[in-house]
Amino acid sequence: MSEHTGRSHKAQMVLERYQKKLSRQVVGSLVACVHCGNCTDSCHYVLANPGDPTYAPAYKADRIRKLFKKHFDWTGKVFPWWVKAGDVMTDEDLEELKDTVFGKCTNCRRCTFNCPMGVDLATFNRMARCLLVSVGIMPEGVAVVSKDQWEIGNQMGVLKEDYLDTLDWMSEEVSEELDDPAAVIPVDKMDAEIVYTINPREVKYDPRTIADALKIFHAAGENWTMPSEGWDMTNFGLFSGDDDLGGVVARRVYDKVIDLRGKKLVISECGHGYRSTRCEGPNWAKFDIPFEMESSVDTMLRYIREGRIKVDKTKNPDKVTFHDSCNNARSCGLTEPPRELLELVCMDFQEMYPNREDNYCCTGGGGAMSMSEYTPRRLKSAKIKADQLKATGAKTVVTSCHNCVDGLADCIRHYKLGMGVTQLVTLVANALVWDEMPAAPGKPEIPEGVPAEMEPEVALDPDPEEASASEEPPLAGKRIVVADDDPDQVIYLKSVLSDAGAEIIEAADGDETLEACRKELPDMLTLDLEMPGTPTKDVFARLRDELPELRICIVTGRPELRALIYDQDLRRPEGYLDKPITEESLLRNVRKVLETS
Repeated sequence: MSEHTGRSHKAQMVLERYQKKLSRQVVGSLVACVHCGNCTDSCHYVLANPGDPTYAPAYKADRIRKLFKKHFDWTGKVFPWWVKAGDVMTDEDLEELKDTVFGKCTNCRRCTFNCPMGVDLATFNRMARCLLVSVGIMPEGVAVVSKDQWEIGNQMGVLKEDYLDTLDWMSEEVSEELDDPAAVIPVDKMDAEIVYTINPREVKYDPRTIADALKIFHAAGENWTMPSEGWDMTNFGLFSGDDDLGGVVARRVYDKVIDLRGKKLVISECGHGYRSTRCEGPNWAKFDIPFEMESSVDTMLRYIREGRIKVDKTKNPDKVTFHDSCNNARSCGLTEPPRELLELVCMDFQEMYPNREDNYCCTGGGGAMSMSEYTPRRLKSAKIKADQLKATGAKTVVTSCHNCVDGLADCIRHYKLGMGVTQLVTLVANALVWDEMPAAPGKPEIPEGVPAEMEPEVALDPDPEEASASEEPPLAGKRIVVADDDPDQVIYLKSVLSDAGAEIIEAADGDETLEACRKELPDMLTLDLEMPGTPTKDVFARLRDELPELRICIVTGRPELRALIYDQDLRRPEGYLDKPITEESLLRNVRKVLETS
């Protein structure tokens, strides 16, 4: 506590750092608001919480603006009562500010696009987050993710060996699927035309998008590579307001491209990753980029236009709609390429309204998916997005952002919309027409009449009935405990896994799970994160202690609860799946966990 002001040490530090953050852009937004109210109806928090003025963008901005008026603007010194100048004195005041800047705003910038004065609340809301983070006041999830990016090099704490193992796994699957040993992911290839960077979520939870990208690059005959380090193009500095973190993370990516002498950096589908790496990163890192950068959306569209890949839209016949990521659309202007691509690879594309720059946030932006304490508030505000999705009548919502995939999936589950969520890379890969692919660069087509060099003899296919009778189911002999308190989920898991040859033991709560695993000594456990009885984190810890050889795959509809498992000082689970799950993804992941693929 300061002897002269009576202000806490943290509050004093916040005010001292506030002045250093007063750029022309920030000051312009702090002084320009005329409280006209045009921003109010643009905010999904306001629309989902009618009658609560604390969600209004102008009100939230005033929680930050009052400090500027009190300490740095002359009007606050002369007419403090008129301009509503205010102060922060205690750590409790800072906690209240944290609730506003982290818990009531996703920094989506929709209010900015509806402000006649151009006030950019997201800019100085991010600045306020930075001030709080600098004194250690932030949601726990923000602290954990930022720590992982500082120390491990990516926001989900994926170890290098796990990352490389996933690339090997995807290479094996695609090579086998295409019956082409050349269909693999080149790692650290020098002088490649394209260096491809991804979101850690793809490694941890959704490796199929990596496989889809591999198929597209391979079909296009691209000279490409993925780096062994500096591959995380996401950047939590954007969400926390920490420019130092933002600069370090961005520079890791840039330096690796330079080390590999890559010609172009292609950024996989992630809104904040694209914005951070291409638009904001050079400023945070104070670095002139010596290579090109583009979204993988532009890359895929270019391949089709140039005839490097052929697609058949009839392979994607269902009605789809498109969700514009806030960072892609409002902050980077990436609105038309996704739509052009959808028209080329889908039979039935239905716009949602409003769209493009005026679209509503998925409710998972601004790092909200990592802030579990605000989950009920986030899901309540998701009602606006749920109504928007439902009105399209689409079977699937497409988005070019992994963060939005999680936010939309949460919204769809919570409001029982019965829709799927996917990305453009998956639709393009699904639409590929392999027998019409042009020859890869450097591999001229064989002229007609010229025999192939050494055509191997092709054996006749075996009789289908004989093959079916002799082929053993992929999970034959495996014993799996399925632990979930949702009877429908248990039935689904049991039917898929038992059809694949596994013996299933059911458990409906934490106590039954412990008893079943101790008694039956299964090969594997599928574990829901939220069940009655013994808490899941205790179940996980005890089983790791008692049955260290047991392989565990998390299957959950509450991804925000992953900290229950991942933040323990224990060996992490061998697998992870977000609900809703498909038969294909379940079997692929279970086989990988059991090392039977």
